Amino acid sequence: MSGTGSILEAGVPSARSRALAVLRVRSRALAVGLLPAALAVVLVAARATGRLAGDPWPTVTLVVCAVAALVLLVGGAFAAVVLRASPAVTPTVPLSEAAAPDLYRLVRDLADRMDVPPPSAIALTPDCDSWLEDRTHAAHRRGAARMAGPTAEPGPESVPGAAPVLVIGSPFLWWMRVAELRAVLAPVVAGTGPSAHPDIADARGFVRGLDAAVDVGSRRGLGWIAPPARLLLRLCRTDAAEMERGVAAAASERAQGVDYGLRIVAQEQVGLAYAGWDRLLTRVALPAWRMGRWPAHLDAGVVSALTELSRRDRLAEGFTSRLGERPACDLLEQPGLIDEATSLLAARLFHGGPAEAGPDWSPVDWTAYPEEVVDRKWRTEAARLHAALDALAVPAGRPPGTSGSTAPTAPTAPTAPAAPAAPAASGGSAGPAALPGSSGPTTLAAADSPPPTADGFAGPTLERVLGYLTDLGGEGAAGEALAGRISGELAREERAAGPAEGAAKARGADAVPLFPLQPPRSGRDLLADHVTAMVCCAAVDSAGAAPGLDWLDGPVLLVGGDRRSDLAPRVLCLVEEGNPEPLRDWLSALGVRPEKPVRLV
Repeated sequence: MSGTGSILEAGVPSARSRALAVLRVRSRALAVGLLPAALAVVLVAARATGRLAGDPWPTVTLVVCAVAALVLLVGGAFAAVVLRASPAVTPTVPLSEAAAPDLYRLVRDLADRMDVPPPSAIALTPDCDSWLEDRTHAAHRRGAARMAGPTAEPGPESVPGAAPVLVIGSPFLWWMRVAELRAVLAPVVAGTGPSAHPDIADARGFVRGLDAAVDVGSRRGLGWIAPPARLLLRLCRTDAAEMERGVAAAASERAQGVDYGLRIVAQEQVGLAYAGWDRLLTRVALPAWRMGRWPAHLDAGVVSALTELSRRDRLAEGFTSRLGERPACDLLEQPGLIDEATSLLAARLFHGGPAEAGPDWSPVDWTAYPEEVVDRKWRTEAARLHAALDALAVPAGRPPGTSGSTAPTAPTAPTAPAAPAAPAASGGSAGPAALPGSSGPTTLAAADSPPPTADGFAGPTLERVLGYLTDLGGEGAAGEALAGRISGELAREERAAGPAEGAAKARGADAVPLFPLQPPRSGRDLLADHVTAMVCCAAVDSAGAAPGLDWLDGPVLLVGGDRRSDLAPRVLCLVEEGNPEPLRDWLSALGVRPEKPVRLV
């Protein structure tokens, strides 16, 4: 086995020439740092031999020696930082050979067929991508030793001169079949050949060291390190990029003899997996993460999401027929445990959650998702909505006989403290109120019911929200005030929650979340979400609806077992135009009673 690939492969000569160009930048930087010292040596030698006698040469020699010593000191410190700074490492779930012997055999077979060194280890990442990552830096070995303990031996990936680690996207293992995974991994594994070339390895190490030095320069007292590191990165940026393109071209050329025809078909599955994974994270996982729960089997969920996408999208027809073949997750000994570990890592990377499960950060199974996430999310948002209405001193309901189209004036400041909303009954309904003029409740149900408010309604009601947001004049002052109140309350809750444990001290590549899924939502969007949640709570409590889970759209409302997808435009009509009639018609057709109190968290 050659280990470095044939020199005739496309891209190898280009990659090596670009690597040499990167190394020339390093050599020039070294020459600039040694130039004052060389000049000082010449002056001292000339003074010692009597060639530079008399003034002003003693002073010049002393100044040049002082400058040379200072430059050597600064240059030595900079070089030490570049050599010792820990390059960024992608957070992954390590996969030992004992946990996936079949997968290791598949990868080694690929390496043998392409005559390249096999990867030193395999790791999984909660993303739809695969790549090689060098982890032989001394800082990585020190970090692994701290995590594993003083008696543990370093893994094969951290041994100096070891091959890179193969990082595989975990959704690929659950969605792709074994043959498809082999075809997709072939060009990635082939990259270990060019990576073993000494010049390419040195050039990559130099660029990674400069990148790590820029991060070190952000620390207190070390800001002077960042400018020269950025300058050197700019000087070698083009050559480094072309070097990587050459390496990729060489790997692709070498992998053409391995499952080339199947790779074309498998690339379609890569795009499909990315689409399904993105929808699963943003629509399904993100609401759970915000509630302090993390779905424990995201990779298994992506199969359901992609199957649903294949059913809806005619372009994806026929993809589900592949499900009869052996899935790549069968290459793992315990796929359930691996799925749980990658799901927890996904929550940390994309949301910034804690690194370990705890009382406030617990896993949730897909079967319990509707009750433990969807229903709780709706009721939490409904409670926040009514708390905002209380802060704006809005009455707890609409007096009987008042027209639903009457637009209340948005109060600018409460004139008196609003009475706190009475808690609703656990079943979501309140008992009958006592008749006017009666001295007290006449039945047990009435005795257990919360006292009615001045307007005749007890507890938080949907009618209260409809009456407040009704604004047929179109000014939208009430909605703006309520949206601002909700946005402020959410911001306070996020500040009170604080960063995840360990996140406050993290910097650079260790800071979480690395990849936030969604930008901050506007006040109008938040208000629409909270009104939708209130409507869903009312439908569940008074019309027999139920919370549900859609694999592509997340939380949904089920009525009679069927999803109702016609609620959103009616809520937007109320929030943006102040017109409640479309929503009232929808509620009436469904049998929802807006005046009935809902159960909150």
